[in-house]
Amino acid sequence: MASPQRARHPGPPDGGWGWMIVAGCFLVTICTRAVTRCISIFFVEFQAYFGQDYARTAWIHSIVDCATMLSPLGSLISNHVSCQVGIMLGGLLASAGLILSSFATSLEHLYLSLGVLTGLGFALCYSPAIAMVGKYFNKRKALAYGIAMSGSGIGTFILAPVVQLLIEQFSWRGALLILGGFVLNLCVCGALMRPIALKEDCKTAPEFLEQDYVPKAQKRDLKRMSVCSPLIKAWSHECLCYCSWKEYDFLLMPGFMVLAVSVLFMAYGCSPLFVYLVPYALSVGVSHHQAAFLMSILGVIDIIGNITFGWLTDRRCLKKHRHFCYLFAVGMDGLCCLFLPVLQNFPLLVPFSFTFGYFDGAYVTLIPVVTADVVGTSSLSSALGVVYFLHAIPYLVSPPVAGWLVDTTGSYTASFLLCGFSMIFSSMLLCFARLAKKIKRTHLRPLTNDTGTKQHIWTNGAIAYSVAAELDQKDVEFLAVDTNSYSKR
Repeated sequence: MASPQRARHPGPPDGGWGWMIVAGCFLVTICTRAVTRCISIFFVEFQAYFGQDYARTAWIHSIVDCATMLSPLGSLISNHVSCQVGIMLGGLLASAGLILSSFATSLEHLYLSLGVLTGLGFALCYSPAIAMVGKYFNKRKALAYGIAMSGSGIGTFILAPVVQLLIEQFSWRGALLILGGFVLNLCVCGALMRPIALKEDCKTAPEFLEQDYVPKAQKRDLKRMSVCSPLIKAWSHECLCYCSWKEYDFLLMPGFMVLAVSVLFMAYGCSPLFVYLVPYALSVGVSHHQAAFLMSILGVIDIIGNITFGWLTDRRCLKKHRHFCYLFAVGMDGLCCLFLPVLQNFPLLVPFSFTFGYFDGAYVTLIPVVTADVVGTSSLSSALGVVYFLHAIPYLVSPPVAGWLVDTTGSYTASFLLCGFSMIFSSMLLCFARLAKKIKRTHLRPLTNDTGTKQHIWTNGAIAYSVAAELDQKDVEFLAVDTNSYSKR
């Protein structure tokens, strides 16, 4: 029996079941990003148990972060199979990796189980859940993302002291085993991700006949033919190839290219902080519980940054300036990293956790929003997959590089300064690109005004062309007018 075709919505519903999608994404970010952040609490335990240096131990966190950002894998499964299946499969893989890590006998074992297996499980869950929020919301998109992404902060606030307590009670092996059971909740999150069919999504064969890239003569011929004819099948395959190409044509957009380069530097700067904040706090004389509490503060303030920036950038006065809000947040996090080496006691590290956590939550919320503004909603899932995949290389490289600098210099100063300058450069790069684009538009505006205003031309008493407004250069159409008939009149 043929499955019934799901009714297509003209646009995102901005509510209804969408709030359940937000709740599911909220739980996904708790089980993925918050758990990944809490792995830094295991850093000192792993280093002491296996007797290794900073650089070798940091590879565990690097591989987890890198594998988690292999988002094109999650996007591929969610686009061609189902978002629900992808997230459930990811939950099973992540749980298996954490459980196997509790039996580790070497760092190499942890590289494979905690790093590769758990990271791949997180990759199957993270970007599909975030993309689903974008399909259900348009007008309140930033607020929906703010709530959904705040799971990372709430999870860190709750899990950081809980993980420290579990380590003290059951050792690091027991703590990993319990986290493995907790991550199975990703399967429940996957069940909430009900798919939605939008009219802007991939169209059926009859609807392809209405597209502009199909010649009119070919449309008439194809409509006369049987759906099962070889020509129809070949043409349908051609349309599918066109759709596949269109799915990733945003890669050639200049705006997306600049965003991609900026993301590389931003990801390089933000990753080592979450790995080395607890070890740095311990090195300056802060107790284990106070060091875990710094992660909790960072997490709970992250929530405030998620929600407040999401709400503020949905306001009419700031909606057009989302890019600059994103740049400001990234730049402020970079400044925080530059000042971190001079903060060498707990009372000074608390304000740092407040400030860094707030702006970290702010720009994390705006990543999907800024990406959607650049590529559009129809390509959001694939674009987010690419954006989060770009995080993978810096996440893999930056913690070991920072650890090597600590081992070489005997201090965290060089590592934190490199992180700060990297994030500031990321912000400045996007800022200069936006200013250059604005200057270019200013120079082109006089030309657009000249070509965009036409006079009234009459043929046989009917209006042939009448425009008195400023037209976009892409939308200007030239109309051939019979000047001879005009001159006779």
